[in-house]
Amino acid sequence: MVAHLLRLKLTLLSNSFKRSTWALIGVILGGLYGLGMLGLLVVGLIFLGSADPTVIRNVLVIGGSAVVLGWIVVPMVSSGIDMTLDPARFVTFAVPMRELVAGLALGAVIGIPGIITLLASLAQVGTWIRYPAAAAAAAVCAVLAVLLCVVASRTAATAVISLTSSRRFKDVSSMVVLVPLILLGPIIAGITAGFEQSPGFANELAVILGWTPLGYFWAVPADVADAAYLTALIRFALGIATLAALAWLWKVNLARALVTPAYNAVTRKGAGSLGFFSRFPATPTGAVAARALTYWARDPRYLGSIVIVPLVPLLMLFWSYQSGDYTMLNFLGPITAFLLAWSISADISYDNTAFWLHLSTGVTGQADRAGRALAVGVLSAPAVLVFTVAPLWISGNLAELPLMLGLSMGVLLTGIGFSSVVSARYTYNVPLPGESAMKTPPGTGFSMLAIQLIGWLVLLALMLPELGLAVAYYVTGNTAFGWLTLVVGCVLGTVFLIGGVKVGGRWYDRRAPELLQAVSVNK
Repeated sequence: MVAHLLRLKLTLLSNSFKRSTWALIGVILGGLYGLGMLGLLVVGLIFLGSADPTVIRNVLVIGGSAVVLGWIVVPMVSSGIDMTLDPARFVTFAVPMRELVAGLALGAVIGIPGIITLLASLAQVGTWIRYPAAAAAAAVCAVLAVLLCVVASRTAATAVISLTSSRRFKDVSSMVVLVPLILLGPIIAGITAGFEQSPGFANELAVILGWTPLGYFWAVPADVADAAYLTALIRFALGIATLAALAWLWKVNLARALVTPAYNAVTRKGAGSLGFFSRFPATPTGAVAARALTYWARDPRYLGSIVIVPLVPLLMLFWSYQSGDYTMLNFLGPITAFLLAWSISADISYDNTAFWLHLSTGVTGQADRAGRALAVGVLSAPAVLVFTVAPLWISGNLAELPLMLGLSMGVLLTGIGFSSVVSARYTYNVPLPGESAMKTPPGTGFSMLAIQLIGWLVLLALMLPELGLAVAYYVTGNTAFGWLTLVVGCVLGTVFLIGGVKVGGRWYDRRAPELLQAVSVNK
């Protein structure tokens, strides 16, 4: 049965490579990127071996503990994790528990995260090569550390299986996990600064983590290198005990989950407010706008764009502080306008099979394009205006307000118009409704990247008049160029918005059946 589960995992992994040409290209590029990063990590670990044993201990214990913690946390906050052999899938199968646990544990290693973790862990053997006994201990502890990662991950995932099956939990967790990812740069910089300002902090942290389940196996080779064999033996025994305890907990939780699978009761609600539909006119355009705004308010894939907006000022403030130049904050409005305007460039792809509603009700392409543009405009306009005016007012540069308003409105209007064309002409696989906004379907990376990059370049070309006037303003200092930027941004932006809605509408009408077929493939 264990071998059967492993063959199942390998078959599913192999089939994911055969979905399409784009899938194969994406897998190849992703594999090359993963191999490159793994190669850099292995080389770094080997060169780390020339450092002082204390430095080696600090790096391996802190880094290894972070890896174990990541394996535990990610499954609980991200529905985008690889759960091919999800325990919930085996509810109806009478698989012996011991074989199921063993098969799931080994199957979890088969995959990009498991393989990279295993190879990177084994690379620490090269780090300790100057100490043969420590290198031998590192080889054994590396395998056990990977098993600890897998077992702890599956224990956590199985323990909260009823919670993670909740739609509300998935929506909230997918938004929460975006925050540290977006702020990853400042977080890393802050940690780095902390280590630099307190040289002894790393050593203290490594000592503490070495006596926790996160760092038991990572600290053993360092103890062997220091000839602290008793300490190494104690840590090793504690690590084995932790692994055994987690395996037992996983088995218990898995047995409970298979007997009483998660169930979400449907709550019946009486008739109430029509929501956004009561706030828009009873026209095709109004109905599409209300439906789109409902998505923006409830769909985590759309909410991700809204979560990013308040974090953009924090990121720009951080980078301005790092560079010592705060003029970058003056461009907060145009940058926010770009992010929000481009967020509807895959609108039809996000609809998935629900797109048939527009086709079956006979919604015209122009009404569809106008409704979606209206929805994002209602959300974007207040945020863009605030983020344009506030930095200039705070810094006392209100003389640049016409210039920045022109750039912001130009980017917003032009971007919405151009996105209306792109989403009607090009589709690609996106996270399915209810899935994490971070999930990337197999084989989508290359096609999505190509569409995004080419789209940005075209949008940049459409913005050349406003950008040229902005350059003239900064070169000459003539305020007339600022007012010209405002006029040109509003006028040209309106022209591109109307033109984008009309062109996108024509493509929509011409390709509606093909669009439905394209977005229905990813299901």
